[in-house]
Amino acid sequence: MKRIFISIAVALSAFAPPAFGQSWPAKPVRVIIPYPPGGGAEAAARFLANHFTQAFGQSFVIDNRPGGNTVIGAEAAAKAPADGYTLFFTGGSTMALQPLVFAGKLPFDPLADFAPVSMVSHFPFFIFVPASLNVNTLAELVAFVKARPGQVSYASNGSGLISHLGMEMLKQATGMDLLHVPYKGFAPALPDLLSGRVAVMMADLAPVGQQLRAGSLRALAATSAQRSGFLPEVPTVAELGNPGYEIDVWFGLFAPAKTPADIVSKLNVEARKYLDSAGAKEAYGKVGHEPVSSTPEAVRQRIIAEQNAFAKAVKDANLKPE
Repeated sequence: MKRIFISIAVALSAFAPPAFGQSWPAKPVRVIIPYPPGGGAEAAARFLANHFTQAFGQSFVIDNRPGGNTVIGAEAAAKAPADGYTLFFTGGSTMALQPLVFAGKLPFDPLADFAPVSMVSHFPFFIFVPASLNVNTLAELVAFVKARPGQVSYASNGSGLISHLGMEMLKQATGMDLLHVPYKGFAPALPDLLSGRVAVMMADLAPVGQQLRAGSLRALAATSAQRSGFLPEVPTVAELGNPGYEIDVWFGLFAPAKTPADIVSKLNVEARKYLDSAGAKEAYGKVGHEPVSSTPEAVRQRIIAEQNAFAKAVKDANLKPE
């Protein structure tokens, strides 16, 4: 009789659906971000990872992989096993801008090598100058730079990233002749901005909020189409005589391509549940982000739209990988 039961159990197991998707996650999940620790990207990724940890009962661990214009982290994520245990948190710099900057030489394809999960947050950049600089408006900055052509520097968080492109677009719109100094993130650039070694930086609020509140930095303009609710007193670049200028920065969550659809679906459901909540709005608001959820297809369409929109700007600015 015992042998009969064993035979029946073995036979039934042959027809049972695979337990892979049902048991996920059975161990910790890593979330690769292609930026250094301490910035807005890590904060935004960590908020969502903490929710996943509670929702799924397994740790979702942040894995910082900065460098190479975000390419190092992206390549690691693209080549990871598509088993649901590696996720990738990034945004337009990686998915829309780098394919244009590297012009076919990337070690990954943003659309073919990743499965979008959801949008996560979006936010404007602001143009910051040190309070020690005798500049209080964008017009005064333009006049200051034009009086010193080729002598004034601006910082970015890396060559070929959105902040780099945004400043190059601003240079073209205003006629400023600024020198570009790339850093490995906004945080490493901050000491030089505060000291005046570089005069300008286009960044989000997360890495500079404390210095802005302390009065050691001044925000001259926002890159959004409309004034930001985070700093409503700060005018937009567009309203200051540069119509059409807009940089809307975003982050999204991805998995390696061919990750099982049921895992992507579970992640999307939980991401949307959290990102649409009042708790997410409060958490992301503290770092100057607005949470936003979406379908996977909406993420894909955003990438395609931005690749098309950035193509001319990248060509005009002659952005190259460094």
